[in-house]
Amino acid sequence: MKYALIGCGRISPNHVVAAQNNHLDIVALCDIEPKNSKDKILKFDLPKDIPQYTDYREMLEREAPELVAIATESGKHAAIALDCIDAGCNVIIEKPIALSLEDADAVIMRAKEKGVKVCACHQNRFNKSIQKIREAVEKERFGRLLYGTAHIRWARDYEYYARAKWRGTWEQDGGALMNQCIHDIDLLRWMMGDEIDEVVGFTDRLKHEYIQAEDLGIALIKFTNGAYGIIEGTTDIFPKNLEETLYLFGEKGTVKAGGEAVNIIEEWRFSDYLDDPNEVKKECHELPPNVYGFGHSKLYADVIDAIQNNRPPYVDGEAGRRALELVLAIYQSAATGQSVKLPLKKCATVDFKGRFGNGIY
Repeated sequence: MKYALIGCGRISPNHVVAAQNNHLDIVALCDIEPKNSKDKILKFDLPKDIPQYTDYREMLEREAPELVAIATESGKHAAIALDCIDAGCNVIIEKPIALSLEDADAVIMRAKEKGVKVCACHQNRFNKSIQKIREAVEKERFGRLLYGTAHIRWARDYEYYARAKWRGTWEQDGGALMNQCIHDIDLLRWMMGDEIDEVVGFTDRLKHEYIQAEDLGIALIKFTNGAYGIIEGTTDIFPKNLEETLYLFGEKGTVKAGGEAVNIIEEWRFSDYLDDPNEVKKECHELPPNVYGFGHSKLYADVIDAIQNNRPPYVDGEAGRRALELVLAIYQSAATGQSVKLPLKKCATVDFKGRFGNGIY
């Protein structure tokens, strides 16, 4: 299968490795900075004659890839995805799928019209720990889910934002919730039943005065099934990343997935005693080299199979939209000082421009 990567920055190594692990035919790399794509060719021992582009539209026309991964700044995800879809390409879109609900809807609709697949790159769904928890949810081992919580306690410094000036801007990124925390936000919504009635949120910029968006977000969620959710996400932790943790509490079960990126199971308690908690913890213990984890290769394998067998990807465009919608609902509640009812029809990060001042950008 012919594959191309658009965007060769911070997350791109995970995409290159996933493409290699799944034996894709890497036909092109594209980045507006030629040195970025050149670096990836050298680092991953790719053929020296792989075409390198600075214009993705030219790449689409000349190389006609079947599958494209989009790993650019977030604000460009939707526009690039639409062009890829119009060219007949299946797409893997790094999180978030878009920065507005209108754009997310356009991507989903256009893909249906063109008969191609859209995958939102929420790779943590493929963690061993998360797959084990999901299995318990689907087998109803928790009984009635009461509430769940997501805690993302990470650190980002000035150097991180200075390396890419789009980070922390409303037009191209959003803040901690949209960029760093959206993976765990996606997991919480997915595990708790997806459907949400109401969201109450607070956001603030406590430490990173040089960005436009929030570095702290806290939210309370009322799910349609009667359960509740709590989100706490920040990039203010000193001096380095502390944890990404997911708790689920049910009538008959309690689970905690922790580690730096929900990659281990720390608590596993069920009334049915169907498995040994110590064995589960051992089986699901992963120590990835960074917060991106090991999920990209599995996500790629699923997308390839979805294309070949004409089925939806495990993490489809609608899943990406739901994660986006929840973050935007928190932003809207925080900005208005009121609870927000779901579903949201229209909302975008740019709606909140100027909320904390303009930073240095």
